[in-house]
Amino acid sequence: MFFMCWKCGSDIPVTVSVQRNSECPVCHADLHSCKNCSFYSPGSHYDCHETVDELVKDKERANFCDSFKVRSHFSAKTNAASSASEAAKKKLDALFSI
Repeated sequence: MFFMCWKCGSDIPVTVSVQRNSECPVCHADLHSCKNCSFYSPGSHYDCHETVDELVKDKERANFCDSFKVRSHFSAKTNAASSASEAAKKKLDALFSI
């Protein structure tokens, strides 16, 4: 089982323990960051589904969040489905815009 680096998309085995100083072996991006967390949700309070007390300003850098949980279901197929959904919404908006 793998999870993907938020930056380069490299497969990383889930068995790898993600510590605060963990980096992607390919692009050296921080792995213990908001963008690699399963609770990351842009638009939510502090962009997180968990109740957090402090804002993490840089979502791409390592942080000390205790709620961090690696996003193990992150995959290219999910991104493709999301892109297709966004494209369909744009077509509908264009169709019904005045």
